[in-house]
Amino acid sequence: MRLSSKQTQIKQHFPVILNLFLLLLLNFHPYTHTHIYIYICMVDLQRKSRKMATPEISARSARLPSDKSHLSVPSSSPVEDASATAAYELYLRLPELASLWNAKAFPEWRNETILKPALQALEITFRFISMGLSDPRPYSNHGEWKRRLESLAMHEVELIALICEDEEEGGGSGAPIVELRSPSGVLTRDRSSQEVWQVPGASPVVSRTSEASLLPRLATWEKSEGIASRILLNIECQMHRCPFTLGLGEPNLAGKPNLEYDLVVRPSDLHSVKKPSSPPSIRNLENETLFTIHQILESWLFVARELLKRIVVRLDGKEWEKAASDCWILEQIWKLLSRVEDLHLLMDPDDFLHLKNQLAIQATPGSSEALCFRSAALLELTRLSNDLKKRVPFILGVEVDPKGGPRVQDAAMILFHKQSRDDGAVSRVHLLQAFQAIEGAMKSFFFAYRQLTVTVMGSLEATGESLAHRFLEPPYFPSLDAAKTFLGEFWRRERGGGGAAAAAFTVNTSASASK
Repeated sequence: MRLSSKQTQIKQHFPVILNLFLLLLLNFHPYTHTHIYIYICMVDLQRKSRKMATPEISARSARLPSDKSHLSVPSSSPVEDASATAAYELYLRLPELASLWNAKAFPEWRNETILKPALQALEITFRFISMGLSDPRPYSNHGEWKRRLESLAMHEVELIALICEDEEEGGGSGAPIVELRSPSGVLTRDRSSQEVWQVPGASPVVSRTSEASLLPRLATWEKSEGIASRILLNIECQMHRCPFTLGLGEPNLAGKPNLEYDLVVRPSDLHSVKKPSSPPSIRNLENETLFTIHQILESWLFVARELLKRIVVRLDGKEWEKAASDCWILEQIWKLLSRVEDLHLLMDPDDFLHLKNQLAIQATPGSSEALCFRSAALLELTRLSNDLKKRVPFILGVEVDPKGGPRVQDAAMILFHKQSRDDGAVSRVHLLQAFQAIEGAMKSFFFAYRQLTVTVMGSLEATGESLAHRFLEPPYFPSLDAAKTFLGEFWRRERGGGGAAAAAFTVNTSASASK
């Protein structure tokens, strides 16, 4: 049926008329200010989206088939292939590594399962630097390998320092540290790596250096002394806010206690699993490179999972600021995982693809899953990071409306809009921001991994639907997303003189907050 010109005019101006009508209601129903204003914003946004839409589709256009079996919907949680996962773990010798990560040698040290595997990942990186600088192949990109591995070690030290800062809060009461200040400054006979120095007016300090770590040895090798000295200076700078230092040969000008690095990391046991469990015929530098990259990756995945456990404990105890601090560390770990994966870009294409076929590294026949999903640790970390969205109502102090109302969204808008917040509210804002930062870092990881797969192995290996679904799926925190959208619309109207609705919204949020 064709509309008359008058009906067409009424239809075009209906949103404006509706807005004016709702503004009049604001003076009589103050309780509904927030919901009416949100509805005004939604109507306005819908009107704008219609202007950008494609031309109207004919009513006679083809319909989708009713048979739902023809529709292919990507799974949000890929099914783990048990045999492929077992082969992956066997190749990396993960059971042996996991025994080192899980060993509780210091029962009173609460942060042992977080800090120890992080230090072991750093130690494996030292081994990687030694291996990269010893590569005799003339076609290897030695300069870029040097820069990338040094940058990786620097970022690992930064993350380790962030984890160690928590020791100030009492988590390090059981950490194995040794006090270096001695009234006499006498060296013990069984520590040839000790040095004594004294600042005028202060007690003598005995500086101890790890005997089993590879970093002090790298500092004495001509090829690596530049990298090693910069890493040691970075350790000195990054550990400045920590209650102890690592004891790897850094200057330790503050005379801090040293961590018993050799007892914690056990470098000798760690380096005993440096060879992949593959046939001797394919034990070459390219194989060792691939093996080492994934050992570093798996070590940090273990750190991230242990950190998530601590986040959950702190959320349950409403320790918002500490939980937020841990969440920001988790976001940085996701970014570090991308840096580790990017090391594949420096592997020689011919050598890597030859090794790929020798190791039979390929997607399972008939499966569209990406190769990264063979890591059970990565799947678990992804699931646990995604599950943080279930904590949002608890943080906001509301329950989810069973009827689907915007209860969580309203609480988020009130929290974000507060002009004067107490410490608890500020900490909760920081926490919610960190949640969304984790989501962004996680989606960036999977997007970067897809591009990496195309570059290293070709686009045929990057056709998995589950991988694309990871970074294309809707926001994990829709209530926070909607709250920020409408809060931005509120400030837009405020700037444009949107008057009564903006003022009423401000009054209502203040009243709701006081309740």
